[in-house]
Amino acid sequence: MEPEPEDAAGGVEAAAFVLGLRARGVRDAAVLGAMERVPREAFAPLAFRDLARRDIALPLPCGQTMTAPSVIATMLAALSPQGARVLEVGTGSGYATALLVRLGAAEVVSLERYATLARNARSRLDALGFGAATVGLADGCAPPPTAGGFDRILVNGSLRDVPQDLIERLNPGGRLVGALGTPAGPRLVAIAQEADGPWRQVRETPLRISPLTPGLAAIL
Repeated sequence: MEPEPEDAAGGVEAAAFVLGLRARGVRDAAVLGAMERVPREAFAPLAFRDLARRDIALPLPCGQTMTAPSVIATMLAALSPQGARVLEVGTGSGYATALLVRLGAAEVVSLERYATLARNARSRLDALGFGAATVGLADGCAPPPTAGGFDRILVNGSLRDVPQDLIERLNPGGRLVGALGTPAGPRLVAIAQEADGPWRQVRETPLRISPLTPGLAAIL
């Protein structure tokens, strides 16, 4: 089971964290509940753990970032992963991976291009009781054929366009959520796999999220 706050002070901090997210417009009760129960500080680098309960991005190894909580919450609310087989593109710290498990995804396959991040995330997830998620070293924008199809795909980063390889991995009725770079900055994109083909909606929702680099990293 996922860890709960260990003491009264931890409970107060978790509640304040959730209230802060609500003030920023996050309303999905399931997502807020998951974020209250999954400790972001456990996934943050040691030097930045005192900032983990703030709504800011944090530095990760390999020049990557841990996305701000409100951005993750917005994407998860649009994704609705409950009961779904989920592909996560870009494991990063493993925090969003844990949230997907906590939200009740039937299966989570997370792919990371950096070996260092994949290894660290796997270690954290195992230690915190989220070992049901699978973390693999691969290019998430072009998943290996053995990965199969998915009901939901979460893209943790901004792309100039969504790769066709990802759209083709959506099962009928499936949904992909990510961010597209626009002249006004990254915007939330949702793609649904309908009977007559993919349906795409670029929403006005701005996302403070870093660009996602396709391909498998040669080093790190």
